[in-house]
Amino acid sequence: MAYEERIVMPQVTVIGTGYVGLVTGSCLAEMGNEVFCLDVDENKIASLRAGHIPIYEPGLEEIVVKNVSSGNLNFTTDSHQAIEHGEFLFIAVGTPPLEDGSADLTYVLEVAKQIGMNRSTDCVVIDKSTVPVGTADKVKSVIDAELSQRGLSINISVVSNPEFLKEGSAVDDFFAPDRVVIGTSDSGAEKQMRKLYQPFIAQGSPFIVMSAKSAELTKYAANAMLATRISFMNELANLAAEIGADISDVEQGIGTDARIGKSFLRAGVGFGGSCFPKDIKALKATASETHGATSFILEAVEKVNVLQQHSLASRVHKRLGDLAGKKVAIWGLAFKPHTDDMREATSLAVIPDLLKLGAEVVAYDPIATETAQKALSGFTVGYVGDKYEAVKGADVLVILTEWPEFASPDYELLKKELSNSIIFDGRNILDRSVVASTGFEYHSVGRAAIV
Repeated sequence: MAYEERIVMPQVTVIGTGYVGLVTGSCLAEMGNEVFCLDVDENKIASLRAGHIPIYEPGLEEIVVKNVSSGNLNFTTDSHQAIEHGEFLFIAVGTPPLEDGSADLTYVLEVAKQIGMNRSTDCVVIDKSTVPVGTADKVKSVIDAELSQRGLSINISVVSNPEFLKEGSAVDDFFAPDRVVIGTSDSGAEKQMRKLYQPFIAQGSPFIVMSAKSAELTKYAANAMLATRISFMNELANLAAEIGADISDVEQGIGTDARIGKSFLRAGVGFGGSCFPKDIKALKATASETHGATSFILEAVEKVNVLQQHSLASRVHKRLGDLAGKKVAIWGLAFKPHTDDMREATSLAVIPDLLKLGAEVVAYDPIATETAQKALSGFTVGYVGDKYEAVKGADVLVILTEWPEFASPDYELLKKELSNSIIFDGRNILDRSVVASTGFEYHSVGRAAIV
C-alpha cells in the first residue's frame, strides 16, 4: 500500500532499528513521511543504507529499498541530526527482561536523556517500545531534567503508542491496524498524533485515546490475553487426549461462539517469540512491585506453556523407547511461520530435550536455519536445506512450526525416506483424515493417535 499522493509530510525520527523500529520507520516512510532511523550500530546502519535488512519479514525489504532510494527513509548514527530532524520522535529500543522478569528501561531512559540533550524545538516523543506502566512519566522526567540543565524552555510531550504487530505479517498489520492506541492527556499531542495517523483514521481504523498508563497496560494486557488463550487450549488439549475427545472439534465448537472467536485457540506445543514470554514476566513483575500481588492466572499461563514445550520429547521417548542412536527429523525451527525469529522458540526446548535423551537431530526450516544455528550453538544439530533430506533414514518426523509447506507433504516420499512411518505433529498442521489414509502412525496434540 503506498501513500505517494499524501500532501502533508511530517518529519519523523525512529530511535532504534530493531524489529519494531525498522518496521515502524520503513512503513511511515512508505506513507510519505520524511523518516530518519537512528541506531548506534554503525555496521547495521551501513547495511540498512545498502538495502540489506537484519530480519526476515515479508514485504519489508522492498519497502526499505524503495524508500531509501526515494530519500524518504534515511539511516544514521548521528544522534543530534536525527533528534533535531523529527517533529515526532519514536523510542523503539529494546526492553530486555532483568533477572526478576521486569523490563530493563536502561535503553529507553538513555534515549530520553539524549533527546533532552539534543532537542531544541517543540516535539512529540512517542514510546513505541513495550514498557511498564509509568514509563512515559519517567521518560518525561528525564527529558525535562536535561532541558532544565540546558536552561531551555520548550514543549516536549511524551505519548504512549504501543505496537500490535504480528511477526510474519507486520507490514500488513501496520498499514491496516485493528486500532491505534494513544496514551496522553495532552490535547495538543493528541492533535499531532491524529495528524500523523490520519491515513488510518480515514480508512476506518479505530483511534483510541486514553491515559499513558492505560495505554502501557493495554499492550501488556493484549499479549497476556492471547497467551492465556493458547495455554488454556493446550491444557484442554491434554485433557482431550486423556478422555478421547478431539481438541480440533472443541476449537471449532467454541471458536464459532461470537463471544469467544477463533483467534489464538489452536492447541500445539506452546508459544514463544519475543513478546508473549517476556511480557507475561514483566506484567507479573509490575503486579508484584506495585502492591505485592501474585498474578495467579499469569503464573498458570507460564507454567502450562513450559510444560507443553517440554512434553513432546517425552512423548517421542515414550513411543520409541531408548532414543540412543535414533534419528529425529525436525521440521520447523522458528517460533512461528514467516519469520526467522528464534526467541523463546519451542524448538529451543524440544531439541535439547531430545539430545539429552540420546537422539540424533537433523533439522530443516525454510528461513530460520542461520538464526537457529546461533541460538543452538552449544548443541550438536544437523541442518539441511530440504525438508525431505531431513527425514532420510530418520526414525520419526517431528513438526514444530506450522509453515505452509509442511501442510501437504508427499506422503509416498516421506514413507520412502523415513525408517519408520511415524509423525509427531506438534502444530496439528496435517489433515488427520489424509494422514489416516496413508498408513502413517500419527501423533498430534489433543487428538487420538492414528496407529
